[in-house]
Amino acid sequence: MTSTGEVEGRAGPPLWWARRRDAATDVTLAGVSAVECAWEGVTFAREAGLPTAVGVTFGLVVGATLVLRRRWPIAVVLVGIAVAPAAMGFLLSVVGMYSLASSEVPRRTIATLASMSLVATFVVMYLQTRGDVEADPKLVVALSGFVAVALTVPPLLLGLYIGARRRLMESLQERADSLERELSLLADRAEERAEWARTEERTRIAREMHDVVAHRVSLMVVHAAALEAVAVKDPARAAKNAALVGDMGRQALTELREMLGVLRAAPKPVAAAAAAAAVAAVPVAPVALVGGAEEGPSLDELEVLVGQSRAAGMVVEMLVQGEGTDAGYAAEVEQTAYRVVQEALTNCHKHAPGARVVVRLAHRDGEVAMQVENGPCEGKADGVGLPSGGNGLVGMRERVLGLGGVFVSGPTDAGGFRVSAVLPVR
Repeated sequence: MTSTGEVEGRAGPPLWWARRRDAATDVTLAGVSAVECAWEGVTFAREAGLPTAVGVTFGLVVGATLVLRRRWPIAVVLVGIAVAPAAMGFLLSVVGMYSLASSEVPRRTIATLASMSLVATFVVMYLQTRGDVEADPKLVVALSGFVAVALTVPPLLLGLYIGARRRLMESLQERADSLERELSLLADRAEERAEWARTEERTRIAREMHDVVAHRVSLMVVHAAALEAVAVKDPARAAKNAALVGDMGRQALTELREMLGVLRAAPKPVAAAAAAAAVAAVPVAPVALVGGAEEGPSLDELEVLVGQSRAAGMVVEMLVQGEGTDAGYAAEVEQTAYRVVQEALTNCHKHAPGARVVVRLAHRDGEVAMQVENGPCEGKADGVGLPSGGNGLVGMRERVLGLGGVFVSGPTDAGGFRVSAVLPVR
């Protein structure tokens, strides 16, 4: 389809027709009507005392107006009513009435013109048969009424039915188009949700990998630096640091294997179908994606985590206020709290070697709070050459906000740094 309405090199339908077939049908009907009216024009001219050519020409013009039935159906019906006294335009009247009833013309106008056509036909038939039929006048009236009804009512009812059916089909087509647009929009939204979920999953995996690897490797680098410093002077301490480096490496590999095992585990078909249905039915909202949280660390392992930092030479004090529930908190809450403390201690190893660190954990009503604060750095920052990607604080903030918590970080007045987070436990 081109902008000029051409299809496959052929010109589109002319003038007001929607299809070439409609134009051909109307032209054919107009031709037949013109021939009929021209034939009837001969009798009209003879009775009116006019030249035959005038009657034929008049009939041709009147019959040809049927070509306008789709564009101006009211005009076609009025022409049929006007020429009714001349006893011509049978096809013009029938097809014109059908076209009028099937068009979008108001029903009041259709009823008015149909009544006029009915009366005109009745009067003409009555006048023509009154002198020709030697019968009871009641028979003449009945015959005229029958002919008038037969020429007016059937095309009227057929046109009304076809018009109603066409409007119904157009309404159904419009609803189908609307439904198709809605389905297309839903498909686009589903694709956006899928892309959003993929992005969130990649972010979550990157955050988990960062938290697992950064802390263990940071401790390994710290111990390796200490091992290098005391390898000759204190072989016993060097051996201890070497053993710690090995332990840290094995723990890092263990945690990586656990994480990869969770990522590789295929979801159950039923669970996957239910999750897909839930995603399709529920509007997209920020949530905490913590797949595999049940296999992750918990708050009970904070003592071990702090002990590892102490073994690396950091002065760490841990303070716990309040008591948690016997059953513990939700897995994602405990894992997030653990990762926040872990990443904060990793940053202390990187940026504040030799500084005193205080880890606070507070169990409150409906929430758990954690804070890691280090004092002024007494050594050279980043002295062991630990790289920093700048993703630690960002990852902690995303974890905490994803669970509806509060995260604050920044330098202290004493020259240190403080990381604080509060997580709702429900």
